[in-house]
Amino acid sequence: MTEKQFEEQTARFLKDKEPFFFMVSFDKRKMLACTFEEAYSEKILFNINGVTNVPESIPPQNEIPENIEVAPFPFESYLSGFERVMKHLKKGNSFLVNLTFPSKIQTTIDLSSIFHSARASYKLLHRDDFICFSPESFIKIKDGNIYSYPMKGTIDASLENAADILLNDPKETQEHNTIVDLIRNDMAMVAKEVTVTRFRYVEKIRSVNSEILQTSSEIRGKLPETWQNNFGQLLLTLLPAGSVSGAPKKKTVEIINAVENYSRGFYTGVFGIFDGKNVDSAVAIRFIEKENGEVWYKSGGGITHNSNVKEEYVELIKKIYIPAV
Repeated sequence: MTEKQFEEQTARFLKDKEPFFFMVSFDKRKMLACTFEEAYSEKILFNINGVTNVPESIPPQNEIPENIEVAPFPFESYLSGFERVMKHLKKGNSFLVNLTFPSKIQTTIDLSSIFHSARASYKLLHRDDFICFSPESFIKIKDGNIYSYPMKGTIDASLENAADILLNDPKETQEHNTIVDLIRNDMAMVAKEVTVTRFRYVEKIRSVNSEILQTSSEIRGKLPETWQNNFGQLLLTLLPAGSVSGAPKKKTVEIINAVENYSRGFYTGVFGIFDGKNVDSAVAIRFIEKENGEVWYKSGGGITHNSNVKEEYVELIKKIYIPAV
């Protein structure tokens, strides 16, 4: 589907108040907008905060693998990419770069079983190609207002005073401030009266065998009354998501493409739904993908001037998990 087709299709759905599903890849080269039923017929399953196209006849599953066998992305290769990013940061080409890499994994259950078992606000299963169970909202639209929830800052919840450490960490603070500023500027391109309504609140995410804390903020703006006529264009204007790219966005994406040396595809893109009244969507993180018979978990984090390579590498590995209840 081309950008024009995407814009026209979403406009038709919104005009008719017909619920639909949408997804867009990180580079905006691949996109889809279709009814819930069409998505199901294409073997695309989703659950967006309880709104789902999974038939009730399919019973929920509770089988969650206790462990994921992980062969982490090699540290030497990560170090090389990290150092290249730091050179760009020192030159002033970017203030924040979201650096990601794929790690090879093995699990005891298939992608479909993981989809039905994992607990997350936003879940997506695309055929037998990839699965995403994201904790991070991208945009919500309700009552003429648009909301965004950038998520930046992670720490092991088992650490003593973990929340205080996270909130007072200079690197994490800088990273979060940069993204909030970027998202606020992005939203100003499509909305008025943009303001930060909640700043750096802490959320706990539980996996099978551990817990992590993450910080998010809420940003709100007022959309024009005609937003439904231009939703596709509005969405594409905001992409890629600032929390998974960096700032300034255009140059930082160029750095990402040069340093990561692999195609993100739908990883760190977005997916969501219009339920007939409101829009809800997610950033496609916590992402498992099958490629050539092998299974990969894509993960990463934001790199700033204050980043420590060993700490960033540990964070990349810590984010390899399947969320539990």
